Amino acid sequence: MIKKKRKRPVSFEIGLGEQEGSILRATLERAVCRLFLEKYGYFSEPGPGTHSPAEFTEAVRDFQRVTHLPLSGVLDAPTLHQMALPRCGTGDGESRGAWARRASTARHRRQTTPHGGRWYKRHLTYRVVNWPSYLPQHEVRLAVKAAFELWSNVSSLVFWEARDGPADIRLTFFHGDHNDGLNNAFDGPGGALAHAFFPRRGEAHFDSAERWSLHSGKGRNLFVVVAHEIGHTLGLEHSTIKSALMSPYYKKLSKDFVLSWDDILAIQNLYGKPSKGSAIQLPGKVFAHFQDWSVDLYGGDRQQKSLSSYYCHSFFDAITTDADHNLYIFKGSHYWVVTASGNASNPQPLQPRWPGLPPGIDACTWSQLSGKFYFFKGGRCWRYVGSTLEAGFPQKCSARGLPRHPDTALYFQQLRRLVLFKGAKYFVVSEETLGVEPYYPRSLRDWEGLPPGTAGALSHRDGFIYFFRDDQYWQFDRAKLQVVATGKWATQLPWMGCWDVNSGQVLF
Repeated sequence: MIKKKRKRPVSFEIGLGEQEGSILRATLERAVCRLFLEKYGYFSEPGPGTHSPAEFTEAVRDFQRVTHLPLSGVLDAPTLHQMALPRCGTGDGESRGAWARRASTARHRRQTTPHGGRWYKRHLTYRVVNWPSYLPQHEVRLAVKAAFELWSNVSSLVFWEARDGPADIRLTFFHGDHNDGLNNAFDGPGGALAHAFFPRRGEAHFDSAERWSLHSGKGRNLFVVVAHEIGHTLGLEHSTIKSALMSPYYKKLSKDFVLSWDDILAIQNLYGKPSKGSAIQLPGKVFAHFQDWSVDLYGGDRQQKSLSSYYCHSFFDAITTDADHNLYIFKGSHYWVVTASGNASNPQPLQPRWPGLPPGIDACTWSQLSGKFYFFKGGRCWRYVGSTLEAGFPQKCSARGLPRHPDTALYFQQLRRLVLFKGAKYFVVSEETLGVEPYYPRSLRDWEGLPPGTAGALSHRDGFIYFFRDDQYWQFDRAKLQVVATGKWATQLPWMGCWDVNSGQVLF
């Protein structure tokens, strides 16, 4: 029997002497590292080019400083190993000087993104455009929702999912080059896992070639990576703190808190603290099994109690009241009913009650004159008799002069008309024609003491009109045409149904 000779592994060193092979290997390593340092912003002059040995050494030293390696300036084994680890594809800063300043003052600074900016609103929508086919859709959506809630739990931000159409922040999976520039082309498994853009582009892209997972076992944990990229879309740069979620390198889900003190200071520096209660920190073990989740992390009585008063710990989209003095509080794709005695229902989906009504309405009101519900979103309006959408609706009401995206809608008894508020103006609208009455809009100064940008209003059985914005209310006297009191609605208006407002907050 003739034994076949085992083939020698192919190597670039074949045909070269040991010394020549070592030189070639070092040259290739240096070229690869130069591309890495250019991609992630470690040279003073951005973009590809020829860099002097001194510039290269300084860039390597800055990279070592950021990754907490000995500052040798040499491409030693630990440095090469660190560069090869999976990480975020978003750059590490605009200049090596900026990184050096961040590294030396990390204990005293809050990460902000002077080049990326911030969102100038607190209510943001997001959309999951696509996802890996091997992951269940409902689990992906739960993981993404939880990732956004990480940030809203420690800031004043509020997020809502848009199932289709436009959204402020879009999450998309791509293969390889996807028209973001060659520097942002995905490189297959390992390397850059994802990248994102600062406000207000609102895009986060994920490498489809990675093996993504929603569990704590094998694969890249999608929840952790999504949460990190969301940070970028909100305006956060990479952090030099190793334990921070915004550290550039991938880390597995652990039992520790997902957000570090550095992450929390960073997001609060941009958007402020939660307007109700204190920031909520959650350990990584909470996010290990999304397949077991329903709508909340809590079970039993705690879940029912939390769901019924969730709107008390956040903001709502709109509010109105009916003939029986029931309150209707709207948020996203759900609404709550609060009875005249102050008892709140669990959140109810909009669709069964008002078929065809989209989530995230801008304003609504119930008319004492006609007994009809009016809803407004964008430039369109809906009118319902009970649960029946009237023929011919929705209509493009902005074509009749009504404001797009009104802040607040109200039926005003004295005028027997609808009133829409938008910024520093208000519009009086006829129910019959849904057109703006002559001589309007007028200045909000007619409503003495009322601030612009309210989120909703209602006529209460005590004879006053109540306006709401964030966690504040304004009590308006219809006879005097002025604000006569203001305060915190969740704690000072018992009829809002927030009996357990001081008992803590929930994740969802």
